[in-house]
Amino acid sequence: MEQVDKQKGRGASAVPVDDPWDDAPAPGRDGRAESGATGGGHPGAVPRQRFPSAAEIYLEVQRSPAFQEVRRRYRRFVFPATFAFLAWYLAYVVAATAAPELMARPVAGAVNVAMVAGLGQFLTTFLLTWAYARHARLRRDRAALELRWDTQEMTRGAVRR
Repeated sequence: MEQVDKQKGRGASAVPVDDPWDDAPAPGRDGRAESGATGGGHPGAVPRQRFPSAAEIYLEVQRSPAFQEVRRRYRRFVFPATFAFLAWYLAYVVAATAAPELMARPVAGAVNVAMVAGLGQFLTTFLLTWAYARHARLRRDRAALELRWDTQEMTRGAVRR
């Protein structure tokens, strides 16, 4: 029976741990190094199969062509859309500061060009959000979901072993 410290510090008490399934210490738990392919050094032991860790699985998925394709589709939408929106926003700000007479020109009644352009900023924000969600749904979600399921299956197998 091994002793496990319940807490650290002054007055720490040791709690006995009685593990009925632990007939013999696992290789490496008793301070000796595991011998690897011989099954822990036991005569007649079956060699252990090495299973990849979760980190290795995620790196493998990241290097896969399917993941690279999902990332490529993401970047092909996001970078141009971000550039276009920032250019539109900066054009609005520059026009408001550099050409106030243009921005003050009336469009209809008390509504001027600056108000229309400002409302256009809100409209393009909502349009960009809609376009992003549509692009993700049509071009990336299915492939990303398949990658997620494959990754979960691989990591589930790695965690159980």
